[in-house]
Amino acid sequence: MKDWEESFKFRLAEFLRAEQFIFNAPMKNYTTFKIGGAADVLIFPSSAADVSKIFKLVNEFKLPCVVLGNGSNVLVRDKGIRGVVVKFTEKFFGDMRCDGQRLTVCAGAKLKDVSYFAAENGLTGMEFAVGIPGSIGGAIFMNAGAYDGEMKNTVASVKAVNRDGDFVEFSGASLHLGYRHSIFQENGCAICEVELILQRGTFDEIRNKMADFTQRRESKQPLDMPSAGSTFKRPKGHFAGTLIDKTGLKGLKIGGAMVSEKHAGFVVNTGGATAEDVLNLIEEVKRRVCEAHGVMLTPEVRIIGED
Repeated sequence: MKDWEESFKFRLAEFLRAEQFIFNAPMKNYTTFKIGGAADVLIFPSSAADVSKIFKLVNEFKLPCVVLGNGSNVLVRDKGIRGVVVKFTEKFFGDMRCDGQRLTVCAGAKLKDVSYFAAENGLTGMEFAVGIPGSIGGAIFMNAGAYDGEMKNTVASVKAVNRDGDFVEFSGASLHLGYRHSIFQENGCAICEVELILQRGTFDEIRNKMADFTQRRESKQPLDMPSAGSTFKRPKGHFAGTLIDKTGLKGLKIGGAMVSEKHAGFVVNTGGATAEDVLNLIEEVKRRVCEAHGVMLTPEVRIIGED
């Protein structure tokens, strides 16, 4: 145990339940890639007040701190993460409520559940997100999108906590939502609550659209293997998966990491892959695609932790 951990644990226990924090937490158990070394401490807040107290404590102890959602768009390096990881989960921070055409959703709620909740309330606009394996907080952070839909089209405002532990609110243009981008990638704030404004729709049409998107995703994507979702951003004028496929890289393997044979835009964990395997494979794919097509791919996956 590191010098600071005992006193930090004591302070956490003053406002969190024992099940809300884990020391020396193996991050492979908390990411969809099933890869990554241990975090010094992993914390699951259950309210914005918790987040505020955690950030103030982190500042007092002068610790580095990373914020995660569902862990679906990240690769944790093999030596893990020093300091604190604050992780939003549906168990502790996933409440949703509906008021007319307005949904208020806590950051840990899964996108699939938000889509179904909207459908149950006769609201359309979140069907595109039914198969995205992330939380609503992570979806705002990345401005997640699929099938011509994106979070930018539905989000009205976000309540967050800044790194000083202060409560802040963002709306409209201040969210800076663009292709796989939001203001939260620069300001370090933790997204706590999201307000969505949706449109009235018919239940059958909404569910039919969700079923169609689900079928398309299941038929085309390697959902049976651990991954972080799409590995690369879409290059201007191209599709990353198409370029990788045309380069003949489906099935290319380094260690336990492989370019999916089902969809070339995904790097998958075939079992026991390390972060080093994935990073080496990403670099090899980038090199070969650039050599063949003159296009340099950029990873969409967020890479965190120690080398």
